[in-house]
Amino acid sequence: MKLAILADIHGNLPALEAVVQELERLQPDYVVVNGDLINGVPFSAEVIDHIRRLDWVVVRGNHEFYLLDLGTPRAAPGSDDAERWGQLHWLCAHITPAQAAYLAMLPDDRTFYLPGAQPLRITHGLPGRNRVGIYRSQPDEKVAQELAEVREATFVTAHTHVQIDRQIQWLPEVNGELSTHPHSDMHRPADVVRRWHVINPGSVGLPLNQRTTAQFAMLETVDDAVEYGGWRAQHHEVVYDRRPVLEAFSTSGMLAAGGVISTLFYWELVTAEPEIIYFYRWAYAQELDPDRDGFQAVFRRYVSESGRAEVIRQADPLHADWAG
Repeated sequence: MKLAILADIHGNLPALEAVVQELERLQPDYVVVNGDLINGVPFSAEVIDHIRRLDWVVVRGNHEFYLLDLGTPRAAPGSDDAERWGQLHWLCAHITPAQAAYLAMLPDDRTFYLPGAQPLRITHGLPGRNRVGIYRSQPDEKVAQELAEVREATFVTAHTHVQIDRQIQWLPEVNGELSTHPHSDMHRPADVVRRWHVINPGSVGLPLNQRTTAQFAMLETVDDAVEYGGWRAQHHEVVYDRRPVLEAFSTSGMLAAGGVISTLFYWELVTAEPEIIYFYRWAYAQELDPDRDGFQAVFRRYVSESGRAEVIRQADPLHADWAG
């Protein structure tokens, strides 16, 4: 049994199409999309339609909620501010009611019980917390705390846009903190070792591991002695032409409407690095808060003082075309 796991497409249709072409060669039995189909790159509506035609299994991510919550009591505070949230307002104007309804009906958490395979749990972030991810740098005991309520041996997550394949083991005598976790299984004996195989397929549309490719994972059933949990992961990446995607930021009107956030998404597509995080970290180091002190004003200082804009310019394929 072979599963293709895709995640974090973020409206990048050309990247998705490149992955679909590769899947034709790999021939998985099923394809699963683990959240964040939309937002970030200008082709969100097209991505929704493309996935609906393919009839894949889909789990909802946090960016689907940004769209679905806008204009409701669930919306993020201040999301009516067009300067800060212009990207989201642009997105809403380009998603049809039928497309939004499709996203609204998606599940947030799936467990697969495929014939001849061990159960596999999949959520975009963590169960019940789709904005919380697992990171490569997290110690095993911290990951174990986050997974205390996950009974399945194989857990597929996303959200961080970085490929992960980790075996996590909790030893009670070492990680006693987990025994008091409010979501832990109180019926297990205190001396039982718990293990999880944690997999993140990476991002199709906006990877943040310094590799400007469309990334995904293939999972294949194996004997438990080969890979604990019964699923072996193999990460894949596909090279595609990013230039039409970068051009679409301007031609679609998204860059003008989205301001700073759309610009930072553009930068992430150029560098495959967490440019939004870099911006916030720089601002906080200067004792600035973009959400308090004005996004545009703080970003102008960032551009003039950090040197990051020049890094982007040198790495931008569109600039290379122009300069060459």
